Amino acid sequence: MNNSSQKISVIEKIGYSLGDLSANLIFQTLMTFLAFFYTDVYQIPPGAASAIIFAGGMFGAFFTPIMGIIADRTNTRWGKFRPWILWTAIPFGLLAILAFSTPDFSVSGKVIYALTTYILLVAIYAANNLPYSALSGVITGDMAQRNSLSSYRFVAVTIAQFIVQALLLPLVIILGDGDRVKGFESTMTIFAVMGIIFFIITFLTTRERVVPKPEQKSSVKEDVGDLVKNKPWIAMVIVTVFVFITLALRGGMNVYYFENYLSEIHLAAFLSNVGFNSFVDGLNVAIKSMGLAGFVWPEDPAASGFSLFNAVGIIMMTIGISFSKKLADKFGKRDVFGVSLFISTVFIFLFLFFSPEAIGLVFISQIFHGFFYGITMPLLWAMIADVADYSEWKNNRRATAIIFSAMAFGLKVGLAVGGAMVAGVLNIFDYNILLETQSAQAIQGIKLSVSLFPTITFMIAVACLFFYEINKKTEVEIEEELRIRRAQTDLKL
Repeated sequence: MNNSSQKISVIEKIGYSLGDLSANLIFQTLMTFLAFFYTDVYQIPPGAASAIIFAGGMFGAFFTPIMGIIADRTNTRWGKFRPWILWTAIPFGLLAILAFSTPDFSVSGKVIYALTTYILLVAIYAANNLPYSALSGVITGDMAQRNSLSSYRFVAVTIAQFIVQALLLPLVIILGDGDRVKGFESTMTIFAVMGIIFFIITFLTTRERVVPKPEQKSSVKEDVGDLVKNKPWIAMVIVTVFVFITLALRGGMNVYYFENYLSEIHLAAFLSNVGFNSFVDGLNVAIKSMGLAGFVWPEDPAASGFSLFNAVGIIMMTIGISFSKKLADKFGKRDVFGVSLFISTVFIFLFLFFSPEAIGLVFISQIFHGFFYGITMPLLWAMIADVADYSEWKNNRRATAIIFSAMAFGLKVGLAVGGAMVAGVLNIFDYNILLETQSAQAIQGIKLSVSLFPTITFMIAVACLFFYEINKKTEVEIEEELRIRRAQTDLKL
């Protein structure tokens, strides 16, 4: 029986969400620290780092639709998509470790090693995360349950963001005893082991309930033909590209912003005034009392400020996520997504006007940006799942994975372009790792990359939503008609 409207248990929602936590331990590290790792840790020239990130990311982008075609045509006793999560778990973990290892090669050898390991990592990421994302479209056909599943999923994403963005840099310093090379290798090993375990839990706790009609047979040509006539799909591909350009660009540049732009003296004073230093002192005393003296928080205002900045943003995103489902159920995903993304962008734009001493304003803007962006987080992938329903509604055929693969293609393109822009901007504005204080030109490039540039790319994403036709009324209509069709199919079986 096709249990497309069956309620999903909390255990299954948590089990499914752990897959995103696993993937995002790696994905968030790539988005936030890959350019920094290549330039400041592995000491690859910024221009070469930009080329590596772009080439590897674009390879992953073009491999993703191929993976979607394969996944849609996978048939096992475990379903179409769940097996891929199991099959890729261990390779994903191993490649994550290799990608953040630093063998002692010449500059050209480092470039070749970095490019090879990054290409392999994004390929295995596609083989894992595309089926994982498509799985959300077949666990349930109930859009309210799908909204709930997305909320669980993106709470897990937020936890991964917190671990990576707030704790990774201090962990690198602690585990490497000040040596960032050793620190990255140790931290990524921990992430990889956690990821493998969580992927296996996801496989064991989820089920696929929405299945294509037995008589459905379609060619790749028909699936692609359905896509190019699907206006909401085209809109969401472009939205996804520009959202992830923004996330990769701003996320990757923030660490440089704290290391090179903000005043270290004013940042240290801010951390003291808000009680962060007192909190860390108490934490260090507690850690030492447990005999873990090697794990005390590092005395580095830039690292601490960066961690607190990200932690505040992530906490506010989590609060925003808690409002997402209720707002989407009432007003529809499209309208809530667009308004929230626009407001969050305003607070990014304000960074253009902050001086290096305006630490308080930097954190206040991050608080409001985090809250409004958090509202959008569960909605992006829920809207993509709705696009799969829209395609089935219009064409009477379902091709879940190829639709998700197209969105994942947009994600990879965005990640490739945004990540390459981080290193590319540094190269264009003459960033030099050997200088203790960067030039005014390099600092200006860093400032523009956390304010004006991401404002432009987010606003393009907002504009594209005007072409996304699935409003609240259409959501209800699609859900009701598909429920009737699936019930009729069940009666025939």
